[in-house]
Amino acid sequence: MSKTLRGSLIVLLLACVGSLFIFRPMARRGLWERQISAFEQADRLNPPNAGVIVFTGSSSIRFWSTLADDMKPLDVINRGFGGSQIAQVNQYVSRIVLPYRPRAVVLYAGDNDLAIPWLKTPQQVLGDFKQFVDVIHANLPETWIYFVSIKPSLRRWASWQKIKRTNELIEQYSRTQPRVQFIDIDSAMLDPQGKPRAELFRKDGLHMNAQGYTLWTSIIKPVLVSRFGS
Repeated sequence: MSKTLRGSLIVLLLACVGSLFIFRPMARRGLWERQISAFEQADRLNPPNAGVIVFTGSSSIRFWSTLADDMKPLDVINRGFGGSQIAQVNQYVSRIVLPYRPRAVVLYAGDNDLAIPWLKTPQQVLGDFKQFVDVIHANLPETWIYFVSIKPSLRRWASWQKIKRTNELIEQYSRTQPRVQFIDIDSAMLDPQGKPRAELFRKDGLHMNAQGYTLWTSIIKPVLVSRFGS
């Protein structure tokens, strides 16, 4: 293969990769808008109770299909949308959190923020979370905010140190804020060797299975019940 042809192929490959990175966020925006619109349509048909607890964030929340039953007798709704970052939750917060005037918001996000192609720094993720807190408390000063730590996973294990640092920053910040609490799920998701417990994940090594959600319920629910139980 000539140097000229090889160079042309490399340029073409880079162009394709660049186009993919541009296309994916654009496609995601359309998907997110459809999901948010579906939430609004569901609310019109069956309005949630005032003061409900809102779970929102990325696919780890979206795929939690048993959430309502898992959290009983607490009144909760699931407003997770797949592939989202904290920035997207901030973008849609006026449509998927504020209208419910919730007693509490449980956020799981940041997993995608740190991954390819976005590769945000821990400090950038912290900044996005600070914006989330500011928006919620500017409109709902009495609402509690719970941040569920970014989980260790098989697929993203290479980024674990970066994930740990992000969790540390958010936990430290949460301790300085009224009505903000960090919920650590990391320790329970690691085996005795300090690696992700494979039995908690689907085949993709990223999303959790029923056993993973059972574990999350055992950690998150007592925190909420201690403050909002009967």
